[in-house]
Amino acid sequence: MWAAGARQPALVLAALAALGLALEVLVARRRRPVREVLFFPSKPSCTEALLAEAASPDDAPVPCPCPLPRGDCAFSRLLRHLLSARRSLELCLFAFSSPQLGRAVRLLHRRGVRVRVVTDAQYMALKGSQIGLLRHAGIQVRHDQESGYMHHKFAIVDRKMLITGSLNWTTEAIQNNRENILIMEDAEYVQPFLEEFERIWEFYDPLKYMFFSKENK
Repeated sequence: MWAAGARQPALVLAALAALGLALEVLVARRRRPVREVLFFPSKPSCTEALLAEAASPDDAPVPCPCPLPRGDCAFSRLLRHLLSARRSLELCLFAFSSPQLGRAVRLLHRRGVRVRVVTDAQYMALKGSQIGLLRHAGIQVRHDQESGYMHHKFAIVDRKMLITGSLNWTTEAIQNNRENILIMEDAEYVQPFLEEFERIWEFYDPLKYMFFSKENK
């Protein structure tokens, strides 16, 4: 009896030590905040696997027959960060004509992610723009009503990840231009962009549009 009782504190200490070790491992494995810089042009690569997985995550992957190489690149990393959205996605983009990025945004919308888009009125009407497809899918889109450009180029994923830089979301910029993207999870920088988006979103409320100048009234 005494021997069994003496062993109990030792067992408790061993269990506490094991628990402490497990907690240390868990803390060590905690995902670090995203901080990444991407440079363009991005080498051509097949992104079908990423998009197919996002569309049907439970299905077995089907090899894409296209001749483009598979592998990591600046564009695939941008796409992967975008597809990580689970709750919300705010887009504030001057030009948006990349079919792959447009498809990714529509996939997120179908997955239940709340998507809101602010764009430039002149550029959204250009041939190849994805804005019409986004609207047709039921995504909320607002645009400027000013003589200047709505020239922002940023996205906010789940209100915690900022994607911003010089890159227009066009195939031309992605494949041919010298561009940059900064991706970060840092509330100090994300919050001002969130506030700017909300300010613009409210300012571009269609109920506030003026289709005729005061002089013509």
